[in-house]
Amino acid sequence: MKLTLESLKSVGAFTGRPVEKEITWKQGDKELTATVFIRPLGYQAAISDVNSLNGKQDSLAGRLAASVCDESGIPVFTVDDITGAADPERGALDGRLTVALLAAMFEVNNAGKMKSSPPSTSSSTSSRSRSAARSRKPAKG
Repeated sequence: MKLTLESLKSVGAFTGRPVEKEITWKQGDKELTATVFIRPLGYQAAISDVNSLNGKQDSLAGRLAASVCDESGIPVFTVDDITGAADPERGALDGRLTVALLAAMFEVNNAGKMKSSPPSTSSSTSSRSRSAARSRKPAKG
């Protein structure tokens, strides 16, 4: 394939529009629900990842800031909004809200499928500890 905008478009190499998701989280005694838009991982997330590798920002905050947007694709948060650095009095984004946003981001980028843990396997060989491998015969004396 020749690398052109058309060939890339035909194979789905562009992320497209943000995906609308509904999230729910507990804030104190209340259960809150909100509609959010999640941008599929793309250029913005790649730049965020590079900044994280270079120690310039927190990796999860960078991913959230790159992914959570409005319906037009404009980011809702900056990394500093999420970590609390933008306004120390306001503080960091609530933990339960953060988890709800991360779950929505995971669903969008994994087509809504939660991967199950791989099945556990048992080995056909058994391993005995050194003490078990030693003879259990009483010492002659």
